[in-house]
Amino acid sequence: MPEDTVLDIPASRPNAYSGSPLDRASNRREDATFIEAAISHPDTLFAPVWRARSLMRRDAAGAPQAVLLTGEAASAVRMAGGPWAFLGLWDGRPVFAVDCSAADDPLPLLPADLGEFTDLRAVAGQLPPGEASVLAHARGLMHWRTKHRYCGVCGGNCEPRSAGNAMQCTQCGTQHFPRTDPAVIMLVIRQDRELGPCCLLGHSTRFPNSVMYSTLAGFVEPGESLEEAVRREVLEETGVSVGRVHYHSSQPWPFPASIMLGFHAEAVSERISIDPEELRDARWFTLAQLRDPEANGFALPRLDSIARRLIEDWMEAMA
Repeated sequence: MPEDTVLDIPASRPNAYSGSPLDRASNRREDATFIEAAISHPDTLFAPVWRARSLMRRDAAGAPQAVLLTGEAASAVRMAGGPWAFLGLWDGRPVFAVDCSAADDPLPLLPADLGEFTDLRAVAGQLPPGEASVLAHARGLMHWRTKHRYCGVCGGNCEPRSAGNAMQCTQCGTQHFPRTDPAVIMLVIRQDRELGPCCLLGHSTRFPNSVMYSTLAGFVEPGESLEEAVRREVLEETGVSVGRVHYHSSQPWPFPASIMLGFHAEAVSERISIDPEELRDARWFTLAQLRDPEANGFALPRLDSIARRLIEDWMEAMA
């Protein structure tokens, strides 16, 4: 097999939800005087989260924009009584996340025509990178806060610390910090003697889109290196053995609490044997098929996903 079957392919551009404009200013989280002043300042920005959705509106051209609240609007949302947390500084302005999920409908709390709560994943590819990153940060942290009210050690109630970036048990004193689960995501490729460069894509049992094929992915297990996780997941899901593994890029994925670690991986076997609990189908796709997926009866992953970036960067390198 040619040595250049797998290239060290650089990321062509930042992944969605990365490139945050925030200075997380972690040194200010324990400064109660600063936090108290910031949270009540009229210029402070708040990113509201309602049942895992973010507040957005459309501009005159129909493009989505993040809506960050200030002043009275921010106070009204905070009155819903949900958790909040300091995210950092954006050009010197404090930014907080606030969860208003306790309200059955938070829009009446806000000025008219301010926007609506939308699934971030549906529009992230259309948002400016900085806005998508801040909204993802807020969503992920608020998810952790709402799901971590009790101590995993003794079951006691937890109270926020570090301006909402940590929780502490009121009974045993254990401190808990936000959790991010590492997951590997990989485009497996090989060189076919007749068809040329090919890549392995699967149709997951969890895909809502009945014709979408995407890269393989899975969580890293305890005591496992990232390269080992790539090889294990590919073998378990498709029966294909993987040799060399090359890192590409990473993507925050707070849906609800992951980071995707992207790789290109070299197949050293061809035969596919799928795990029916994970995949409905898996196939080798040629460059010609990938260039016109609709004509070939399938769809590629969404533009905001690292899966799409792994495919497109490989296609560009093979051109």
